[in-house]
Amino acid sequence: MTNADLLPAAVLKRKAVVYIRQSTPAQVQINLESQRRQYELVDEARRRGFRDIEVIDDDLGRSASGMVARPGFERLVAWLCAGDVGAVLCFDASRLARNGRDWHHLLELCGLVEARVIDFDGVYDPCRPNDRLLLGMKGSISEFELGVLRARMLDAARAKARRGELRISVPTGYVWHREIGLDFDPDLRLQQAIHLIFARFRELGSARQVLLSLRAEQLHFPRPSDGKTQVDFDWTPIRYRNVIAVLKNPFYAGVYAYGKSEKHTEIVDGRARKSYGHGKPLEQWEVMLKNHHKSYIDWAEFERNQKQLAANAYGKVGGAKSGRGGRALLAGLLCCARCGRRLAVSYSGRPPGQPVYRCDRTNLMLGLPRCMSFGGPRIDAAVALELLRAVEPMAIEAALEAERMHKESQGEQLRIVELELQQARYEAGLAERRYAACDPDNRLIAAQLEKSWEAALQRVQACQARLDAVQIADLAKSTTLDFTGLANDLNAAWNAPGVTMRARQQLLRALVTEIIADVDEKAREVIVTIHWHGGQHSELRVRKPKSGEHGCRTPEEALAVIRNMASRWSDEDIAATLNRMGMRTGQGKTWTAHRVSSLRTVYGIHAYRSAEKDGNWLTMSEAAKVLGVTNHVIRRLIKDGILAAAQVVPNAPYQIRACDLHNDSVTVAIARKGRPCRVNSENQLPIFTDS
Repeated sequence: MTNADLLPAAVLKRKAVVYIRQSTPAQVQINLESQRRQYELVDEARRRGFRDIEVIDDDLGRSASGMVARPGFERLVAWLCAGDVGAVLCFDASRLARNGRDWHHLLELCGLVEARVIDFDGVYDPCRPNDRLLLGMKGSISEFELGVLRARMLDAARAKARRGELRISVPTGYVWHREIGLDFDPDLRLQQAIHLIFARFRELGSARQVLLSLRAEQLHFPRPSDGKTQVDFDWTPIRYRNVIAVLKNPFYAGVYAYGKSEKHTEIVDGRARKSYGHGKPLEQWEVMLKNHHKSYIDWAEFERNQKQLAANAYGKVGGAKSGRGGRALLAGLLCCARCGRRLAVSYSGRPPGQPVYRCDRTNLMLGLPRCMSFGGPRIDAAVALELLRAVEPMAIEAALEAERMHKESQGEQLRIVELELQQARYEAGLAERRYAACDPDNRLIAAQLEKSWEAALQRVQACQARLDAVQIADLAKSTTLDFTGLANDLNAAWNAPGVTMRARQQLLRALVTEIIADVDEKAREVIVTIHWHGGQHSELRVRKPKSGEHGCRTPEEALAVIRNMASRWSDEDIAATLNRMGMRTGQGKTWTAHRVSSLRTVYGIHAYRSAEKDGNWLTMSEAAKVLGVTNHVIRRLIKDGILAAAQVVPNAPYQIRACDLHNDSVTVAIARKGRPCRVNSENQLPIFTDS
């Protein structure tokens, strides 16, 4: 120790802090020699005369680039600010910091409290200009070294990735072989599960429907046992994230991709914080090598899948929403011929209501009138009829294709269950061999191995029972399902009770690109232009219903009553008569004056006008007023046959001719007050005489 290295007594009275750090957890586990040399600084502090020595090793496995928090370094800074530190001992400057901000901040604090910086090369006093300059150069060199190492590593990784040789992490279904490189996972059960996901998506066109279908078949999907490495798997029930991860990963299409994500940097508490895993658009990927390795699907199918998933999720402009069911066949397919926007669907009437296509949302927000609005049932029926007409020439081919797809689906399901049974038998045999190789005297291990063997045997039994059930179900379906009738009667197949609206929507979307709709207000027609896949077009004209006209038809009996009563009675009287007769509207509702009026407008039935009666026909109230009696007297005269009256239909109000009120019989009956009003008959003697 030279005189220059001697420390003042005031410095030796304070504590010496030994700061220990390694950059990564791997270095902490592997590079033990570096740890040993850093801990030797404790002996170096004692040799220099310090009695109070503190070791800070909280930052093992943490980078000193300034991007991550270092609690140990923050504790060191707090002790320096308190004036408790006499010297800071480190292996080299790179252990303390690899960025200029932290390094110069530490030197500034050491200079203020006259603390020394000590490494294996010597003692440095930050208060001296020469030592301060030397320490600053060491810090700058350390930061520069980190930048150079990082740039070299990234450039080497990019160069290797451009050749497709960088061994990046691969998804489930692939493994890196030491000899042949990247290839399929040798587990046939795993390959079959991935193939089945793509096949079901081609059939159903929805990730959620794929999930529901596979869950119904009790399909399991592999999950890494340790959650990271693709070495050992646990087969668990399939989840939505498994399906969507397979469908959205370009690796399954034979594409080697590098640089699909980027990092974002933000300032938090005065420090830069970086977050990784932010996806970039496909055109911004750094490396994308097609046909790099064996693929489960081709690139064209991958692109179609992405477009379908985007349409399912958002219904973006230029794309049609997927068929999700509901009661509107053309939901998500109709475009407005005037503004180009997608028509929305609403439902009118009592639940469940009738679909109505509208183009008015944006217009209403801007205070503009709506582009168009028309009912859905007639348009849906017309488009469905045109679809069946277009598909009819291909009906035989479609029936054969449906039968082929059905058999393939049955075969795939049976193959998966057979592979699952094969794996369960292997695991049971392995558990048996482990149990047989165990020393019987080691009761603890033997008992655990016996339990594992029993569990494996139970899995074999469960897989065998499931295989038997699938075989029986396939045999039953093969004997009951007949697709030949599909070609003979397409209309019956389309309207069959078992066919859901979702299935109809998916069939329509398989043949139609989009449908342009417009309304001819003068002709009261909806003009529909169908754009088929392949470039063909069809135009349909459907009559737009008038106000009050709907898909539910009014019974003919009710229409006859309205026609007979309309010229003589008001809408209120007609509605009351229909309700008394127990008749209902086409929608099953009771009658009101408004509904009667709407129906008359639709069918062109002439309305009641009081002037048309010319005083020839009177109601009971009007007749009672003319004779000066009550309605009860008039009703009794009508029932006794004294006063002639007419009813348009049974239970309708009575109508009386004005001239019939002055008949002699009516006059005599009215004059006979307080006595029964009976008609004298030849075969009946009166009880009371006139004298």
